[in-house]
Amino acid sequence: MPNNQAKASRRGFFLSASAVGAAVATTAWLKTPAPAAVTPPARPAPEKGGGYSLSEHVKQYYKTTLV
Repeated sequence: MPNNQAKASRRGFFLSASAVGAAVATTAWLKTPAPAAVTPPARPAPEKGGGYSLSEHVKQYYKTTLV
């Protein structure tokens, strides 16, 4: 009988520990403020047409295409 009691005790401990861990993680997640959306100011439209500009997004894409 002591063997069953030990297994139940371990299961209870791990169940409690995981529940407490989940509660702590949820609380920390809820208290974390949402990051402010940072958008760069829009550039004015080019006067003579076109519109291609080497932005950070384009530079990042070019980096991913390097072999």
